[in-house]
Amino acid sequence: MRNILPLDTYKVFNKAFIDNKEKDIIVSLYQPLIGVTAVNLYLTLTNDLRDDNIESEVLSHSHLMSIMMVNLETIAKAREKLEAIGLLKTFYKEDVINNYIYVLYAPLSASEFLNHPILNVILYNNLGKVEYDKAVDKYRTRKVITKDYSDITASFDMVFTPVNGINNENLDVQDEKTRKIEIKSNVDINLIVSGIPNRMTSPKCFNKDTVELIVDLAYLYKINNLNMQGLVRNAINEKGLIDKEELKRSAREFYQFENNGKLPTLIYNKQPEYLKEASSGTSDIDKMIYTFENISPIELLKSSYNNGEVTSRDKRLIENLMMNQKLSPGVINVLIDYVMKITNKKLNKDLIETIAGQWKRLNIETVKEAMEICRKEHKKIQRAIKKDGAKKEDTKETLPEWFDKKVEANNKNVEEIEELLKDFN
Repeated sequence: MRNILPLDTYKVFNKAFIDNKEKDIIVSLYQPLIGVTAVNLYLTLTNDLRDDNIESEVLSHSHLMSIMMVNLETIAKAREKLEAIGLLKTFYKEDVINNYIYVLYAPLSASEFLNHPILNVILYNNLGKVEYDKAVDKYRTRKVITKDYSDITASFDMVFTPVNGINNENLDVQDEKTRKIEIKSNVDINLIVSGIPNRMTSPKCFNKDTVELIVDLAYLYKINNLNMQGLVRNAINEKGLIDKEELKRSAREFYQFENNGKLPTLIYNKQPEYLKEASSGTSDIDKMIYTFENISPIELLKSSYNNGEVTSRDKRLIENLMMNQKLSPGVINVLIDYVMKITNKKLNKDLIETIAGQWKRLNIETVKEAMEICRKEHKKIQRAIKKDGAKKEDTKETLPEWFDKKVEANNKNVEEIEELLKDFN
């Protein structure tokens, strides 16, 4: 990520006509995936456009900071989410004062979004079944009952008569455009195609849309070449074409079979935007909060392994906290950091799950709330450790740097974590 300076300029170009319908889609469908800050940035950039709604004046990033009341690092992360989700494209030119061009794209229609092989699954996971069903029902087509009615709609030729006029071919007029989500393929399409006999497929079997679907499904469900080849082969119908719905269904079922019935989630492996602190303070405590909010639990664990590979057991423990206990990633980070400090870097599964259950019942969602409950419940937790049979020599009374607000975190430790974060961003 390039470092943006307040004086760096930007100009907005628009490929979207955003009306209330599009704004509703962005808030209802996009916001659960990218967070409120990214949505705010998108709407702020649309507000920068001049009356012609096509381009803006040249503005500085300090303008964005003032309007949104956030720092440039937050703006940069929000911008990346807009780029990744297909709502924005960014161009950069280096100079004495660097220049950026932000090109806005329209959101997908509700139908396109809810039928997208990746976005639809993530939306379901992030909202949960109840809220997801509400979102779908909001955009569901309402059937018009026309029984006992006759269709008397006039056709074009019944009303208009052709006359000589201007040649209107290739007029350069603005049209609303959407941008496809770009995903680098983790499967070899040529290898998949070569393993399927030609007699099974028609010439149109592997068209552009089908190939994109295969790439999307392989990415979402982490399917390798060999397994994807088998799924594609089984989804070929009698016409030699791939039944896309069948392929999506079988890819989903394959993943669920491999992952105990669970579905994948991609967005909230780090703390979601709406659960982050609005403060941009520079104290050591603020830095620790920022750290826990901006790395995933797996990344935090990896740092304790000296960047070695995290064990399968520890990965399953994290997955259980996230998927079954429904704790947010930032809260899990605080829990891991706390337990590892008081148990000499041992991840005691029973202890962690006991604390996690309590935090879930108390509805602990933010990093700051997790830190506070640790301070309040420390003595009870220590008693639980002794009751669990931990040996005295295995349980050191070492506390995390953030444990006491009156004691500043160790600066060297904070610098190490900040350095670690550079590799994750």
